[in-house]
Formats: sequence, structure tokens, C-alpha cells
Amino acid sequence: MHVMETGTGPAVLMLHGSGPGTTGSGAWGTTAQALGSSWRLVAPDQAGFGRTPLPPGSRGGLQLWTAQAAGLMDALGAERYAVVGHSMGGAVALALAAARPQQVTRVVAVSTMGAPGAPLSPELDAVWAAPAGRPGARDMLSRLVLDQALVTDAAVDARAAAMRAGAAAFASLFPPPRARWAGDLTLSAAALATIRAPVLLVHGADDRITPLGTAALPLLGHLADVRLHVLGRCGHVPAIEHPHEFRQLLSCFLRRDEAAETTDT
Repeated sequence: MHVMETGTGPAVLMLHGSGPGTTGSGAWGTTAQALGSSWRLVAPDQAGFGRTPLPPGSRGGLQLWTAQAAGLMDALGAERYAVVGHSMGGAVALALAAARPQQVTRVVAVSTMGAPGAPLSPELDAVWAAPAGRPGARDMLSRLVLDQALVTDAAVDARAAAMRAGAAAFASLFPPPRARWAGDLTLSAAALATIRAPVLLVHGADDRITPLGTAALPLLGHLADVRLHVLGRCGHVPAIEHPHEFRQLLSCFLRRDEAAETTDT
């Protein structure tokens, strides 16, 4: 796995979403830089994205991405860690918390997938189908954010280049009919009920990719220790659309682990 790793301190695994051209550093580089060196931030390219290839014969999926995330943190020697996941990465974060209850201390699921029975939205279907190149990149970015001023030429050029670089691997991840892949990224009610780590859900009120009503709200009834923060005038990417507030939410929630450890000591 290709990994961006910065800082020292408590470990935080940061998992990107599923759009074509997405990478760990692309999704979380700016957030990691702004958070400083207080945490050991680990942002991998998940299998099939960026510079992490799919295993031979694999088409990806929640089970693979969860196993790879757990294996990565084991290889890095992180005995306890928080997990931050965006969209698809949120589903992986929840699945990892269910699979590794002794290791995962906190979960931040942003614009998350994973809710039982959540349907494939038309917007996510279009994002997964976006062709490599500038027109496809512009169309995809315009669906991700509410404020179209954020869809700059520089952002389009960067995403188009990343989409072209990863086109071959991505083509095998979510081929049509795509509803089955959205189904693969849901967790059962039983699995969600086993999660004991505190969970923070962060969601945009205007998210069309993973709509608030079908993606985040149902999780409130399935998780034992959960809170939801909804950002108005926000689409699918709070880290870009409301960066300062998002970083404040993230740092405050993660710092509670440090306070707890100090109290226990």
C-alpha cells in the first residue's frame, strides 16, 4: 500500500472515498497539514486507488479494504488508533471498528456510506461512471460540492490527471449495474450494534451523493455511542467546503482520547 504518513502522537487512520482519481494524500493532505504534528496521521491509497494496486483477481470491496486497513495498522505497530473515513472510507471505518474493537478508539465518518439498506443515489452512480479526462472530472466535482465556485480549473486539471492515472484499476471496481457495489458497502444492523467506539458523523445538509436522510440519519438508531453534526450549505465534501469548522470538529473529537488517557493515568 502507498501511504502518506505525517506527525507523531496518537495514531489516526484516514480513509478516502471512492470517486475516480481519489487518493489518500489528495483527500486528506490539506487537512493533515492544517492539523499539524499532534497526531500520527496515516492516509493510505486503498486497493485500486492511487498507487496501491488491487490484488490479482480482486475487484475490491468492503471486506478487502477493511482487511487491508487493519493489516496496515498492524504493520505500522499501532496498537490503538482512531479512524477517520470519508464516504466509502466511512463504511470501511465502521467495519474496522466492528472487526477490531480493541484497537479502534474513535470513528469519524464523514458523508459516510454504510447504513443498512442505503440505496445507490443517482449522483453516486454518475460519479462512479465519470470518464477520465477534463469533462468527466468537471462533471464529477460539480456533483460533489454545493458551491460551484470550488470547481476551479486547477481542481479539474488535478482530478483529471489523477483519473487518467488510475483509470485501468478503477474500471474494475464499480462496473454496472452499480447498485450491487453500493450494497457491498453497507453494514448489517448486527454488525453496527457491535461497535462500542464513540462515533462522530459529519454530514452536509445538501449532500446529493450520500443524502443525509438515507446515509447518516439511519445510523443514529444502530450505533451505541453516536453523535451527528450537520453542516448547512454543504455538499459531499465538508473538508473542502467548510475546512475550518471540519478541522475543529475533528481535532476536538480526537483530543477526547488524549484527555481520557491522561485521566486514566
